[in-house]
Amino acid sequence: METIIVQPPGLSRPGEVDVGGPELLRMGPGDVADFGRGLPGREVAIVLPDPGISRRAGRLEAAEDYWRLSNFSRDTAYAVENLEGAGEYITVAPGRLAAPIPFEFSRVVLPALSGTVDFKVFAPQHAYLDERSSPGAGELTVHPYALDATAKYFLVLVALCEPRLRDPSDGALPGAGDIAERLRPLESCRGLTRSAVNYHIDYLALAKLRLDVGEEPGADGNARTGAKRARLASLALRFGLVREEHLTLLPSRRRPVPQESGA
Repeated sequence: METIIVQPPGLSRPGEVDVGGPELLRMGPGDVADFGRGLPGREVAIVLPDPGISRRAGRLEAAEDYWRLSNFSRDTAYAVENLEGAGEYITVAPGRLAAPIPFEFSRVVLPALSGTVDFKVFAPQHAYLDERSSPGAGELTVHPYALDATAKYFLVLVALCEPRLRDPSDGALPGAGDIAERLRPLESCRGLTRSAVNYHIDYLALAKLRLDVGEEPGADGNARTGAKRARLASLALRFGLVREEHLTLLPSRRRPVPQESGA
């Protein structure tokens, strides 16, 4: 089981992720990875090449459905930001070992000579209380499609599936720009861009629903993206990952009635 995916610094443009790229570090339960500048003959898994970063700055440890962070610094705290939250973060104090991180989308930020250095950690797996509550039940059951209905990527998936939920005979699917425009009335999506929607679609396809999205010979970028959206919608609707009740998460489609100005 893959617990977390680590995106090293500089792998993608700001705000984007390539969750299928070979440069990513994929970790399962019990795996550990140190980060920092590294030492000759003693390299670290996540290289942060800034002179202000310790050679062995800290460690990530993957658990069953979350991860822990250890801070090996004696005098510097690290911040872990929730990329789905409105400025939410936690601070890992100097010397703190195995601090549990609860966020699905995280950015680990370290102070550096260049300002700050960061890398991203994605934790796509989830386990729930009812799966743990039966004594003697054996190995933990992990949901094959662990989706968080409060996450922004889930809103993107609902907006993608909306036309077919409202009319199963409707074969048209909204594009990334259409989805961004559909969701922008929501407070949490005011700054949502077409590029950000594509990022969430990639994350859904490759990390959450684990689609095989290999490139088709001769297909251009738009064709591949369209095929990916079609497969996502098909799987989500087929297995009931998105249902009619989820449409209430979207903004109302009713336009406000303009009020007549008084004389």
